[in-house]
Amino acid sequence: MGKGAGIEKVLVTGSTGFIGKRLVAALQEKGFVVRVFLRNESVSEGLFPESVAVVRGGYHDRAALAAAVDGVQRIIHLAGVTKAADEAGFDSGNVYPVQQMLDAVKRHNPDLKRFLLVSSLAAAGPAHEGRVGVREGDTPLPVSAYGRSKLRGEEVCLKSAGSVPVTIVRPPAVYGPGDRDILQIFQMMQKGMLVSAGNASKQRFSMIYVDDLVAGIIDAACSEKAAGRIYYLAAPRPYSWENLIAAVKPAIGFSRLMRITLPRPLVYALGAILGAFGAITGTLPLINRDKANELVQDFWVCSPDRAAAELGFHAETSLEDGAAKTVAWYRDKGWM
Repeated sequence: MGKGAGIEKVLVTGSTGFIGKRLVAALQEKGFVVRVFLRNESVSEGLFPESVAVVRGGYHDRAALAAAVDGVQRIIHLAGVTKAADEAGFDSGNVYPVQQMLDAVKRHNPDLKRFLLVSSLAAAGPAHEGRVGVREGDTPLPVSAYGRSKLRGEEVCLKSAGSVPVTIVRPPAVYGPGDRDILQIFQMMQKGMLVSAGNASKQRFSMIYVDDLVAGIIDAACSEKAAGRIYYLAAPRPYSWENLIAAVKPAIGFSRLMRITLPRPLVYALGAILGAFGAITGTLPLINRDKANELVQDFWVCSPDRAAAELGFHAETSLEDGAAKTVAWYRDKGWM
């Protein structure tokens, strides 16, 4: 945490998501004064303490953006979309808001200490092999419209690096209390089944527990060394499906697990069929060809070495502890 952090004001976007809520709480615990930028339709009643200031508006609303960025020392831009019908839809959620926010900073808060963009491993694409993983200096090769939009958001951010001190973090799969994506996997396991796509025995993936990610985001937003830099925030080693099963089993308590692995051609076929159906009906399908291309990759793995060396960041929550905390939260909320 930087000097004077106790009196610093931080603006957070995307604060109503499962990461955002934990981030706002952690910032307040560290003594920051927190402001959030919410869409007009976002429900926030009872979500934040009264000490959290709320500015409402859209990213097209210059007056609202001016009010949001005015007087803050740091901005953490977490907002974005993970599902959209096409590239334009992803850009409207992952690129346009970044540009609008940075333009507002240049007009109304030229002394901002840091603009931190929360991007994604998807912007870089998968690794060639699972032991080391992608590093920040590797050429990005995203394999989906979502990943390409996150990369374009990064490019917009870096173009402003000469006038705004920017930092980008790329988390891999994030899990923890409130996450609905890994909930589906845990619910399957509870029923004694696990469905995966591609070469399950070969696949490796990086993950990070939400509270570790939040700590890394705050570290990166406050470190002087982080200006102009990109970081992967992840657990120190990648996991296999077997690692995940072993970690989750004590928490869920299943006795047997039926493994179903969908081969690549079938996953692509399902993606094409469901994607076409979604296009006809105007709905967002559970899987399309683009999502299928993400699911079948072997190595969604990244290296956290730069974050460790420059920020002193280490993801401290083991997969076993993180799974136990997450399952306990799901059960407490009646989700499992």
